[in-house]
Amino acid sequence: MVSQSMGALSLGWFALCLGVAVAVDRGNFKTCEQSAFCKRQRAMKAGQSPYRALLDTLELSDSRVTLQLINDNNKVHLLLELYRLQGNMTRVKINELKPLKPRFEVPDVLIADPPTEPLSVVSRDENGVVLSLGDEARRLIVSAQPFRLDIVEGPQVLLSLNSRGLLAFEHLRPRKDTSTFGKAWDRIKCIFSSEDDNQPGLWEETFKSHTDSKPNGPTSISLDFSLPGVEHVYGIPEHADNLKLKSTDGGDPYRLYNLDVFQYELYNPMALYGAVPVLLSHNAQRTMGIFWFNAAETWVDISSNTAGKTVFGKMLDYVQGASETPQTDIRWISESGIIDVFIMLGPKPADVFTQYASLTGTQSFPPLSALAYHQCRWNYNDQEDVRAVNQGFDEHDIPCDFIWLDIEHTDGKRYFTWDPSKFPKPLEMLQDLTDKRRKMVAIVDPHIKVDSGYKIHSELRSKNLYVKNKDGADYEGWCWPGNAGYPDFIRPDTRAWWASMFAYDQYEGSTENLYTWNDMNEPSVFNGPEVTMHKDAVHGAWEHRDLHNLYGFYVQMATAEGLIQRSEGKERPFVLTRAFFAGSQRYGAVWTGDNAAEWDHLKISIPMCLNLNLVGISFCGADVGGFFKSPSTELLVRWYQAGAYQPFFRAHAHMDTPRREPWLFGPENTALIREAILQRYALLPYWYQLFYHAYLTGQPIMRPLWVEYPGDASTFAMDDQYLLGRDLLVHPVTEEGARGITAYLPGQGEVWYDVHTFQKHNGAQNLYIPVTISSIPVFQHGGSIIPKKLRIRRSSSCMENDPYTFIVALSPQRTAEGELYIDDGHTFSYRTEKKFIHRRLTFANNTLTSRSDFSTPSWIERVVILGAQKPNKVTLRMSSLDFEFDTAMSVLTLRKPGMNVGADWSILLQ
Repeated sequence: MVSQSMGALSLGWFALCLGVAVAVDRGNFKTCEQSAFCKRQRAMKAGQSPYRALLDTLELSDSRVTLQLINDNNKVHLLLELYRLQGNMTRVKINELKPLKPRFEVPDVLIADPPTEPLSVVSRDENGVVLSLGDEARRLIVSAQPFRLDIVEGPQVLLSLNSRGLLAFEHLRPRKDTSTFGKAWDRIKCIFSSEDDNQPGLWEETFKSHTDSKPNGPTSISLDFSLPGVEHVYGIPEHADNLKLKSTDGGDPYRLYNLDVFQYELYNPMALYGAVPVLLSHNAQRTMGIFWFNAAETWVDISSNTAGKTVFGKMLDYVQGASETPQTDIRWISESGIIDVFIMLGPKPADVFTQYASLTGTQSFPPLSALAYHQCRWNYNDQEDVRAVNQGFDEHDIPCDFIWLDIEHTDGKRYFTWDPSKFPKPLEMLQDLTDKRRKMVAIVDPHIKVDSGYKIHSELRSKNLYVKNKDGADYEGWCWPGNAGYPDFIRPDTRAWWASMFAYDQYEGSTENLYTWNDMNEPSVFNGPEVTMHKDAVHGAWEHRDLHNLYGFYVQMATAEGLIQRSEGKERPFVLTRAFFAGSQRYGAVWTGDNAAEWDHLKISIPMCLNLNLVGISFCGADVGGFFKSPSTELLVRWYQAGAYQPFFRAHAHMDTPRREPWLFGPENTALIREAILQRYALLPYWYQLFYHAYLTGQPIMRPLWVEYPGDASTFAMDDQYLLGRDLLVHPVTEEGARGITAYLPGQGEVWYDVHTFQKHNGAQNLYIPVTISSIPVFQHGGSIIPKKLRIRRSSSCMENDPYTFIVALSPQRTAEGELYIDDGHTFSYRTEKKFIHRRLTFANNTLTSRSDFSTPSWIERVVILGAQKPNKVTLRMSSLDFEFDTAMSVLTLRKPGMNVGADWSILLQ
């Protein structure tokens, strides 16, 4: 149990949170130099590896190849397992051959055991083994001394493991000076390590006032990967940094360790709230991915032989005939667990997304309303405040789907409760929202107030479901309620119990239009080391250090399951989480945490969400306006304009900031914010289609340009603009006082249309665009058809049966194509009963065609064709249609053609 003397520290944290916002206190968080295992591993220098493959131990089965490795310095044997997986992937596992006790392997993240394909030995000699990876040209080469793996395709090396000799595997060992093993040590030390067992930080480590007891001693692992021909790598969120990952030479590695970082800084590799250990590499020939399947604290070093070279320097190399091939080297370092790596060989970006989705699943398909606008604040004061905000949206003609409640809505920070004086009638409040066809999200955090009169705590304690401290008592730490316990979500029975608490008869005052927000689930412990849980806390057989980055993943999993169960499996959940891991995409949305009302925070929201999308988490957004501090009206407007084109669209603010509802900044700014939100609602059919595709295929929603233009090197580091799906290009205005922006329109011979003016522009150009405060630069790709709804109402539910408009953007290069997906917007019937419409739209030979076999009340209100020629007449089933033609802009508009969206039809231009 955490001592009560730590309470003073938590009070200091409260004061900091409630006072003036300042920058992050870096002293609260470790650098690599202050992390014993990172410092120890990083002190290793590239060179000759002590590991050797024992080729005579090789065994080949239908599903894998195994062989032993030996560390010639300490004679410890490891077991290497190699798998060829379906879908052009390779899995590499390294564990101790005979560990003193099992080492942690990550459960529940993979959606199934990855199906394997046979490996075969092509050749072998005393120096190594060559294995076939199916394709005649693709081989996996195992070199014996030093141990090394190379994946090659023909003469080209795609990727190498341990080519720099940085494989390190700290084996479990008894401690020399313990009473249990002291006498035995002399007898067995020759079997174990010859390293200095008295190095600082091996068996105990202190950071500030916290001591980590490390009962299992040093257990860290490391492995290096070399990527010849690669200069651009991405992923490993969450960091407040650019899309392209930087070299870490001379600085700290990128850190993956879920932490509650107050007022995080930008453009550095510090850890933040979530951790997805997936890195993508890309060049004009190939995209690949590395999934480092480990949930312990992890550091990632990146180096490149072209890092730091200017464009002029690279040109000089070319002119002088320099033969050095670009190469990026990656080194992963984790504190515990085993080496378990999935290598996704692409070769196309879409292939890598498919490969990763086959391992960890796809983005959950949310209710349509979750894609609309969310209004949040810490905190709306009481039921009357909620009623006034709800009414304010109607009075100012601004659509809104969700109003959110933060921690102050509870009875003394007791989650699953309501403050009896401020929210005495939650059912009445929720009914008021239902009457407007709106919904609510209430926060439910995983720190539980220690209070014998609180049902949630009493049940957790009586059922023995809390995380334990190293001495076996319930682990307790300080968070918003004061002294709190932390449910052990790693246990299936804890998750099942937590899910049951969302039942309507358990969560009093809840209804079907109440959804959930999981915050502080890194987990945040105000008086813990680095504001999180002690690493020597215990989850059954495992230490917290082994699985720290999984905690938030499990909290969101259990919460989502609870929302599904309360509706008897009928309704789709919506759960927002702050902490996440690989696979979190299956359970809901994430956001970029407690940002600030600064222009740089607006800018960084784009690459942060792009990197999340690249690793499967498409449902991402940033707090519009910034959580800390107060935005200028210009910044607030620009943030609404940017947020309207990001997957998760929520305004949120700290309790110490002035109120920030959209109508509080004068009529002109209200109109600008309203217009941004209206644009979001008009595009909801397109957003919904994108989410359906993400759910089906794992393809990202918000995409760097190189995903669709993989051969265009000018897009590889671009992160101030992006694509939504394939067909909308967005370049938000993120500079204060901007009078113009330059957007890059990709695609030689392609065309793009300004969605506001319908002006046509050629691809493969940098286009300067004058902007005013009302400008949101967005372009539709020629050759696409995008569905919209132009009758905007107070919420998305009110628009359910409203008519559609199709925007057809013609291209000289290809047939215009698009889709329309429709279902009931909130249940699983699209999956369980196949109740949905999925229409394929094409415009070819002057004919717009749609085919499907399902019905809906919605009809088509308008078809707008960009880049058209004026027809003599337009017909639908032999009947003429009225049309308008704008000669100057080449825009053809067909009004009220009268077709049902679910019917088969075609429109002919003659």
